Amino acid sequence: MRVKPRFLLGGGLIVAAIGYLIVVGIRSTSEYYLTVPEAQARQAQLMGQAVRVAGRVQAGTISWDPVSLTLRFAMGPIPANDDGTASAAGAIKAVSVHAPLLFAVVCRGEPKPDMFAPGRDVIVEGHLTGPGAIDAEQVLTSCPSKYTPKKPS
Repeated sequence: MRVKPRFLLGGGLIVAAIGYLIVVGIRSTSEYYLTVPEAQARQAQLMGQAVRVAGRVQAGTISWDPVSLTLRFAMGPIPANDDGTASAAGAIKAVSVHAPLLFAVVCRGEPKPDMFAPGRDVIVEGHLTGPGAIDAEQVLTSCPSKYTPKKPS
């Protein structure tokens, strides 16, 4: 029994299409994110491109308009020692004389995430639109890594 060449060609095309879909799927779901300092340092080359930036929502900067579904806030870097532990006695902390690194984020047309709050770590997906500005398509909040019950008042 001889296999016809058109069946081999058809089978090869199906295998190639499945392989292509696997590669495209892996590329689109395995995106990494930049931190606020990394994104600030690469602003010129990332301008207008789709980016994912991780940072912390700054207190006093949140503006939410439920009618137009517009969320505005400032996002700063996530502190390095954020595990809740005190630093070693006598440890020297770096002092910066530069202005804090912040991104002004505007997200339109999406509901505000339930866990969104000042001091919460977020990942913003969108485009850099100007110096220190992100036009977000989606704002993702991260869940706390460890459960801590509320203290009785």
